[in-house]
Amino acid sequence: MSTVVREIEAPDNAARASQQLETYQETTTDIIGEKLILNMGPSHPATHGVLRLVLELDGEIITKAIPDVGYLHRGDEKIAENMHYNQFVPYTDRLDYLAPLANNVAYVMAVEKLLGWELPERGQAIRLICCELARVSSHLLGMGVFAMDCGAMTVFLYTFTEREKIYNLTEHLTGARFTTSYTRVGGQTRDLNDEFLNGLKKFLDELPKHLDEIDNLLTRNKIFLDRTKDVGIIKADRALAYGLTGPNLRASGVDYDLRKAHPYLGYENFDFDVPLGSVGDCYDRYLVRLEELRQSHKILVQAISRIPGGPINVAEAKGLLPKKERVLMGMEELIHHFIIATQGVEAPPGEIYFGHENPKGELGFYINSKGGGVPHRLKIRSPSFVNLSIVPEIIPGHMLSDVPAILGSLDFVMGECDR
Repeated sequence: MSTVVREIEAPDNAARASQQLETYQETTTDIIGEKLILNMGPSHPATHGVLRLVLELDGEIITKAIPDVGYLHRGDEKIAENMHYNQFVPYTDRLDYLAPLANNVAYVMAVEKLLGWELPERGQAIRLICCELARVSSHLLGMGVFAMDCGAMTVFLYTFTEREKIYNLTEHLTGARFTTSYTRVGGQTRDLNDEFLNGLKKFLDELPKHLDEIDNLLTRNKIFLDRTKDVGIIKADRALAYGLTGPNLRASGVDYDLRKAHPYLGYENFDFDVPLGSVGDCYDRYLVRLEELRQSHKILVQAISRIPGGPINVAEAKGLLPKKERVLMGMEELIHHFIIATQGVEAPPGEIYFGHENPKGELGFYINSKGGGVPHRLKIRSPSFVNLSIVPEIIPGHMLSDVPAILGSLDFVMGECDR
């Protein structure tokens, strides 16, 4: 089921930009001379990382915007082609480093699709909890810095405080706060316990109150409305043409969510709505993320109320590391451990693609295998890279002061964009 967060007809972005430029020219008494080329970034707080924007200005109006990416390029895809499948898990933490748990899950599910493995129900439930916690964490920070870009510092303090609570839960579950490396091909490193579930329940009990506080601070705030409404409009056809996914696509009114369209991890058994925008401007992108937080809360409450028992890893002894205590006491287990650690999981020849609904959009992994423990080719579809591709179309016609609001509303991460 989908729900529209705002019932308004979308204005024409091109017409608005043209009108804004004409208004500027009419009110300028001096003759407009040559256009100014301005570099915004790569070292700039409003560019959300090392993004460089080459802006062409006619006074205060932007006439051209060219994003220059690649400052964080680390060659993750080529690294993956020289590593065993499990060895690449820590590198996925460094993609969208605001949602490492979701990245871990997306990658190992792609490898498991190649292997033909399917986790038992408890293992899937744990992964679903990890993904939705990552979505809440990512959206909280994304909305906080977006609000701060528009001058609302208090909202950032609220969202950052709630995100810190999630990091405490993450540390309890995985042993790490930021770069988790929690999943493995065929399962997880460890099971969750009652202490984690009690902490998660406490967090979920308090979260709606804090979301309401953010709602009250921003949704009807005159300054925030002036900075975001009818700014950076992306119409549905343009969003589809550029391949946008995630909240940026749904804010333009396109009802597409991989959790509904191609369910995985048992999402088809959960009751939740897909929030949609109608205008596709910065304000809609904020509203969609705020409602997605409420829907993730709804999913998490259902997940912990009916989490099943049983094993968390696939019953595929030859492909998984044996338990450490058995390795230390038995020769067969030691040999098994040595083979898996040195040769990796034995994958069949073939090629697969798996798309995962990450907080930023569709994070996809394409794997081409010729057999053995190392992929022949691996390609990452990073949503931040794709979402940034529309910047040259939506920024021209706006004022220079609109750029931080537009970039904040797109909610990208340069580590994932450059990968």
